[in-house]
Amino acid sequence: MVSSSFFGGLAARAFFLMSSHTHFADQPTYTANTIDAIKALQTWYDNTTGLWDTTGWWNSANCLTTLADFAVLNPTSSTDLDIPNTIQNTYEQAQKTAVSAVKSLSVAGLPISTYTRISKRALSKRGFENFLNDYYDDEGWWALAMIRSHDVGVYGMGDQQYLQAAEEIFEDMHAGNSSCGGIYWSKVGTYTNAIANELFLSVAASLANRVPGKKDYYLAIAQTQWNWFKNSGLINSDNLINDGLTDDCKNNGMTTWTYNQGVILGGLVELYKASGDASLLNQASTIAGAAISTLSRNGVLYEGCEPNCGSDGAQFKGVFMRNLRYLQQEQPQQVFASFILANADAIWANDRNKANNQLGPTWNGPLAIATAGTQSSALDTLVGAVAVS
Repeated sequence: MVSSSFFGGLAARAFFLMSSHTHFADQPTYTANTIDAIKALQTWYDNTTGLWDTTGWWNSANCLTTLADFAVLNPTSSTDLDIPNTIQNTYEQAQKTAVSAVKSLSVAGLPISTYTRISKRALSKRGFENFLNDYYDDEGWWALAMIRSHDVGVYGMGDQQYLQAAEEIFEDMHAGNSSCGGIYWSKVGTYTNAIANELFLSVAASLANRVPGKKDYYLAIAQTQWNWFKNSGLINSDNLINDGLTDDCKNNGMTTWTYNQGVILGGLVELYKASGDASLLNQASTIAGAAISTLSRNGVLYEGCEPNCGSDGAQFKGVFMRNLRYLQQEQPQQVFASFILANADAIWANDRNKANNQLGPTWNGPLAIATAGTQSSALDTLVGAVAVS
């Protein structure tokens, strides 16, 4: 655990990076921008598959999470945008779409996911196996999407089906024991990476806060996972999280992708809610401050692979901003709110096709090709702006 003075220095540096951007839009403006961007995202939605064209399997889970987050904030506009029906249709259709997944890491350590839709078939009796595949991180994204869909609550008791799906996915993740501790990235390899383990923590803690009668079960797993994670070596001396561990369970020094700094924030917020341990929020704030300070250009979040991050890397920044917003709402700090708003303003001004409100991967411009992945990633920031403005 780093000292509060260390975090104070990071926060000061981050605030300095944004000091020239002090005039932000108001909440109605951010809401209107978000609605326009959601309409653009939905032009890629395929009702038949329940997935978003132009992006991958795990990315579609993030598209759904983004929509659910907005629906929680603004139920009326959510209904107008037909988000409740999108949630239900995705739940019903996506798990019927058999997807073969193959993943690798580039020389630079950028994950590269390839998905092939095999066929469509009827649900089995259990019904959830097609939210499962060979990669525990993919499963974690869908579990969180189901949890946030449950949080919308638009179907009354019916929304319990989403929570049940998340529980089923979690149990599959729970079987992924790594020889280093935590869980492996996949069922077909022995790489222990940060993202799968952060997702495992976040799903466990989220379920502890939502499943009646099973809080102790999920909380114990989440606490064990966090105790392992913080001592695993994944968090480096700069308070950033590298991509994974070597075969001998040491920090591999690979890239500190923005999403690895993000998911942990949401996981720690959920674990704080379940346990009441305020030190978890301080740890989250330290990581967030380090990421804002180190992984930004001119006050705007930047991924080192931009603008050619593929479908995986193009999703990363939104994951960070989404979870930063969760942290900001639990432990408000002006530097976090200002960072979210500054990024939302940059996206709308510099990274938007004004004819159709499509959003690209480089938030401070210039606009590059837009996909459902880049759109939902940028949308995470716009939704965050609605929440904190």
